[in-house]
Amino acid sequence: MSRYIAKAAIRGANLIVGEAEQMVEAAVAELGASTPVAFTNTAYHLPVILGFTGMEVDNLGELREAVAYAKRLLNAMPGESLWLPYLGETLDAGAATLLATEAIEAVRFARGLQPEPIPGLHLTGTSFTSPDNNGGGADGGHANGPIDDIQLRAWGIQLVDGRMPGFAAIIGAARSNEAAVSIVRELQKRNILVFLSGNVNGRSIIHQLMEEGVEMGYDTYIVPFGTDTISAIYALGFATRSALTFGGMSGGQTRDILLYNKYRVFAFALALGEVDDLKYAAAAGAINYGFPVIADTLIPQILPSGITSYEHVISMPFDDIPGDNDTERARRLVQRCMEVRGVKIKITDVPIPVPYGSAFEGERIRKADMRVEFGGSKAQAFEYLRSVGLDEIEDGKIEVVGPGFDDVPEGGAMSLGIVVEVAGRKMQEDFEPVLERQTHYWVNGASGIQHIGQRDITWIRLSKAAVDKGFQIKNLGDILYARLHADFGAILDKVAVTIYTDPDKFQEWLAKAREAYQARNVRLADMVDESIEEFYSCTLCQSFAPNHVCVISPERLGLCGAYNWLDCKASNQINPTGPNQPIPKGICLDPVFGVWQGSNEFAYQNTHQTVERVTLYSIMQDPMTACGCFECIAVVIPEANGVMVVSREDPSMTPAGMTFSTLAGVAGGGLQTPGMMGVGKYYLLSRKFISADGGFKRIVWMSSVLKGMMADELKGVCEREGDPDLLDKIADERSATTVEELLPFLEEHQHPALAMDPIF
Repeated sequence: MSRYIAKAAIRGANLIVGEAEQMVEAAVAELGASTPVAFTNTAYHLPVILGFTGMEVDNLGELREAVAYAKRLLNAMPGESLWLPYLGETLDAGAATLLATEAIEAVRFARGLQPEPIPGLHLTGTSFTSPDNNGGGADGGHANGPIDDIQLRAWGIQLVDGRMPGFAAIIGAARSNEAAVSIVRELQKRNILVFLSGNVNGRSIIHQLMEEGVEMGYDTYIVPFGTDTISAIYALGFATRSALTFGGMSGGQTRDILLYNKYRVFAFALALGEVDDLKYAAAAGAINYGFPVIADTLIPQILPSGITSYEHVISMPFDDIPGDNDTERARRLVQRCMEVRGVKIKITDVPIPVPYGSAFEGERIRKADMRVEFGGSKAQAFEYLRSVGLDEIEDGKIEVVGPGFDDVPEGGAMSLGIVVEVAGRKMQEDFEPVLERQTHYWVNGASGIQHIGQRDITWIRLSKAAVDKGFQIKNLGDILYARLHADFGAILDKVAVTIYTDPDKFQEWLAKAREAYQARNVRLADMVDESIEEFYSCTLCQSFAPNHVCVISPERLGLCGAYNWLDCKASNQINPTGPNQPIPKGICLDPVFGVWQGSNEFAYQNTHQTVERVTLYSIMQDPMTACGCFECIAVVIPEANGVMVVSREDPSMTPAGMTFSTLAGVAGGGLQTPGMMGVGKYYLLSRKFISADGGFKRIVWMSSVLKGMMADELKGVCEREGDPDLLDKIADERSATTVEELLPFLEEHQHPALAMDPIF
C-alpha cells in the first residue's frame, strides 16, 4: 500500500470531515436542528449515510450524528519512519469522506444551493430534481444533482439485461476538449452510464462538453452532477441505492451492500487531471465499493489486494498513451478502464458513418437541428417486417426504391416505408411483431437519428450533423441488417431491407402492412392463458435481485413492460439456456387465482426456495415478486375497497400515504407482499388484471400520467367492462392525494368498487 496515497487520503478525509462538521453546526445555528434535509424523490433518505450506518437522516439535527460517525472513522497520519499496510486506515478515511461529502450536499440542499446552477447548461430528458433542467436555455440551467429513485428504476431493465453494463464516474477535466468528447463518446458506444463531476483549476469536463455541443442528461447517459469533487458522492449514492432497490437490502448492511456493488455493479472512477487530497480521499471511498480508480496523471499505483476485483489504483499518464492524437489516446484510456474493472462489452459492428450505441437512444433532434424528417405531421412513415421463404430473398440486399432527400428543403419532410424481409428455418410467424418492434431501439442507437412510434405511426428525424457526416436513407437498412443478424442470428439466416420513398410503391406497401397489422391484432387477441401449454420465465433481473422470478403468460407481461410471452418465446429460441425458460403449466390448482403446479415448482426452485406459491391473477394472495424495474405499483386501499396504480413517472403523494419511491422500497427486492405488487403498465389492459380480486373495476386511483399516456387503450377497457365512463370515476393526484380526499370523490362519481364485495 502506498504511504503517499494513504497520507493524502487520510489528510483529505480529516479536512472534509472538519468542513462538514462546521457546515452542519452553522446550519443548525442558523436554520434550526429540525430543518429537513433530503435528496429529491428518494425513499432512501441520504443513501450513502443510510447504507453505511443505517441512520435515516431527515433533519439537520440527525445529520450531526452522521458526521460524528464519520469522525470516529478517522485515523492518525501514517508515520514517516514506521511502515504499515495503511489499507484499512485508508479505506476508513474513504468511508468517512463519503459520509462527510453527503452531509455537505445535504446542507446545500437545505439552503437551496443544490442542484448546482451551471450557466448555459441544458439537459435532455426528464429530470425530477430541478424544474430548470430542461428549460435552462442559454442563460442558465442546473446540474442533475442526485439521481432519484424514479430514474434509477427506469434504467433498471437496462442494468439487469446487460444493455447498460456499468457506469463511469469521471472527476476533473480532460487534457483537451477533443479528449473529453472522445472519452465520453467511447463510453457511450459501450453503453456505459457516465457521471460527471469535479474540476481542475475551476475547469470541469462538464464545461468542456458544453463548449463542444455534446448533449447531456438522462436521455444520453451523460449525467452532470456538479463542478466540484464533492458532487461525486451522487455516483456512490446511485451505487448504494442499486443494492437497496434491486438487492432487497436494508440500511446498515454495510458489508453486504459493498460486496453487492463489487460483484454486481460494474463501475469505476476516472480521475482526469491533477489529483489532490480530496480526490485521493474520494477515491478511497470508491475502492470500498470495489470500484477501481484510473488516473490520467502520474500517481502511485495500488496493485490487487482483494478489495476490488483487479487493480485498485492505476496510473496511465495521458501523454504516455500511444496514439497520434488526443482522440486515439482517449480511446485507449477507456479500453484500459474496461479492462481494470472487468466490464464485459458486447458491441455490434454497424457500418454507418455516425457513432452507434444504446446510449444514443435518448437523443432528441430539435427542429432547428433537423435536416429532414419522415412521418410526423407533414408526411407518413411505416415499418413492416415479414417472414418469407429462404429462396425468396437475397441476404444483405438493401435497396432504396425512390428518390433520396437531396431535393427536400432543409427541415422538410417526406414519406418513407421500411420493409424488412427475413428468412430462417427457426423463424415463426409469431416472431414478426417481436422483431419489428426492435426497430425503434435499433434505429435510435445511431447518433443524430431520432425514432418515435411503430407500425404506421413511425416518425424518424435525421440531424444536420448526421447528414453532414454522410448518413443517408440506405443507412437505416444497414442498421437493421446488422442488428437482426447480431441479435436474432439463432433464428434468422437471411435479411433483406427495402426502403420505399416512391409515392406509388409507398402506398402499395403501406396497404400491405396495415393488412398484416390487423391480422396480427386478431391473432394476438385470440391468444389467452388457457390456449397455450406453457408459460415462460424471466430471470434477467436475478443479476440484481437474486430471489425474483417473473412468470410471463399471454395475458400477463413482465413487470418491467419490456418482455411479453412472444418476446420470451423468441428469446428462448435464440438462447435455449438463457433467462427465458419454458414453464410447463402442469395441473391447474386454482383457475380463479391463476395457480399452476408448474409455475409454483419453477418459482420455488429458482428463488432459492423463498417463494413456494405464486398467483398470476391476484394482488391479495401470493402475488408475484418484483425486482425494482416495474413500470407501476398496484396497492390496495382498504378504506376505498379498491386498488390504486401509481406510475414510475409520478413523484406525487398518493392516498396510501407514500410516494412511488417509498412504495417501491416495500414492493421490490424480490419480496412477496400481499396487497402490493409491481406490474407492467400494459397488464392493466389484460382481462386477467387482478381478475381474482375484481379486475379493472377495483382501480379507484391512478396516476394522471398513465391516464394520459394510455387514454385510448384504457377507454377501451372501460367499455369492455360495461362502464364507458369508468376512467372519469377513477381519481388521480389532481383530485385526491389522501384517503380523506379520495372517498368523497369516489362517492360523488359513484365508483363501482364501493358496491363490490370486500377485497379482504
